[in-house]
Amino acid sequence: MNCSIWVSGMVFAGSALSSFYANADFLKDTKASLDTRNFYMNRDFRQDNAPQSKAEEWAQGFLLRYESGFTAGTVGFGFDALGLVGVKLDSSPDRSGSGLLLRDRESPRRAQDEYGELGVTAKMRISKTVLKVGTLTPKLPLLQANDSRLLPQTFRGGQLNSLEVLGLTVDAGRLTKVNQRDSTDNEDISISTVGVKNFKPQQLASNNFDFASFSYKWTDQLTAGYGYGHLDNVYDQHVFTLNHVAPLSGGSTFKSDVRFARSTELSSSQVDNRALEAMFTYTLGSQAFGLGHQRMSGDSGYAYISGTDAFLVNFVQVNDFANVSERSWQARYDYNFAAMGLPGLTFMTRYLTGDNIDLGANRPEGKEWERDTDIAYVIQGGPLKNVGIKWRNATVRSTNFGSDIDENRLILSYSIPL
Repeated sequence: MNCSIWVSGMVFAGSALSSFYANADFLKDTKASLDTRNFYMNRDFRQDNAPQSKAEEWAQGFLLRYESGFTAGTVGFGFDALGLVGVKLDSSPDRSGSGLLLRDRESPRRAQDEYGELGVTAKMRISKTVLKVGTLTPKLPLLQANDSRLLPQTFRGGQLNSLEVLGLTVDAGRLTKVNQRDSTDNEDISISTVGVKNFKPQQLASNNFDFASFSYKWTDQLTAGYGYGHLDNVYDQHVFTLNHVAPLSGGSTFKSDVRFARSTELSSSQVDNRALEAMFTYTLGSQAFGLGHQRMSGDSGYAYISGTDAFLVNFVQVNDFANVSERSWQARYDYNFAAMGLPGLTFMTRYLTGDNIDLGANRPEGKEWERDTDIAYVIQGGPLKNVGIKWRNATVRSTNFGSDIDENRLILSYSIPL
């Protein structure tokens, strides 16, 4: 046999075999699912002179999630994809604005019949470090993408996650655009002005949000963390966290969740806030009892990205209890009905009250309270196994500011592995 032909054949065979194993590794860890959500929401505004009597809409959502594995080798490559589609089932111009559906550009009070988007993320792995660039849904103390409506909020940017040191989790990156949960547009990232925040309106948005987060697990029971966030030309933020779970007799536990955040202005945005929070939860069998306190100080309310879930113990279904100088308390109770022979059925209720809200000179203090109840059931067997049903109810009342709201959400969900 001609030597050059033999060598060429071996090289080709080696490349093919290498490609086969790389692709096999790439495919082995690939995951895909189709999540469906049927979402009804009714928000009834109870205060006098409300501009709209209620927001009431019904919609169907589809979320196609794809996560590839990584190619073999020292440096592995892969990609993720997120396909989102929302379909209007019921809405009208006098009841729109629930956050479920995209509003029509030419007629903002009317919801579009359907909307959708596709997000793609490229990723690279070296050892225990992964870099992702593209569509992201971060869940960090500095920024938590919201997924409480029909479709999730997404961001565009890059994020690095590293687990190289045992017990230490490092996240860092930059986000440049946000796509809100009822939108298909990538927009500048802005600070939330919901409630009484006292931010200066001239500079509240940016196209750069930089972040770095460190979390270290000292023991199986104790974890501490620090995070830094920088919304360019708007604010800087430092977040400190401490979580401890103490095992007690009889299988019960006592969990402590303590947080402190310091937010300061950039370019005269008037951000100046200190947030001290703590949540303590005692779990006994199928029951959990929680007590939380949250205290705001400084010249402004708490700073967080618009549309996201604020990293606050009293950020709940409707309110964030993070207004200027606000002090708030929470009492919470959870029950798992598996103890009564009904696995899959859970219950939660909580009550929060806040006062001392600074509404400005010569105005009385603002006060508010909120009561939430969640009942959820996941079918455990049969042809409808893993179908989830959740009812969420909230009642909100305020004094001297804000809206009075009665709210109900009914969510039917199902995830199909592909």
